[in-house]
Amino acid sequence: MASNQLVQYVVVRGDLLKLPLWTTGAVIAQACHASTAALWSHRNDPNTIAYTNELDNMHKVVLEAPSEDGLKELSRNLSANQIDHKLWIEQPNGYPTSLATKPYPKETIRPFFKKLKLFQ
Repeated sequence: MASNQLVQYVVVRGDLLKLPLWTTGAVIAQACHASTAALWSHRNDPNTIAYTNELDNMHKVVLEAPSEDGLKELSRNLSANQIDHKLWIEQPNGYPTSLATKPYPKETIRPFFKKLKLFQ
């Protein structure tokens, strides 16, 4: 795997699966919303263009945030470090459920996510 491979990180709240009405499919939908919104919001970015020009070779890493507070803290940290991302706010509930970055070189972005585990 090339160190400059473009990757999109997607993070979902694992605690949602413990709440009534949140099925695995509903949580996956939140990840899809965040991913699509991040790509669309940054559609003119050179990394996004390169990433989507190779649709059969896209690489995503899907991780789990333990809670709403954990997801918000991650979003604040990414913003403070000028990492472009989309924090998805589910409506009409009005609370964050997931976030996704625009595509970045893997080695550039990996350090921001090293404390999170893979979503299961």
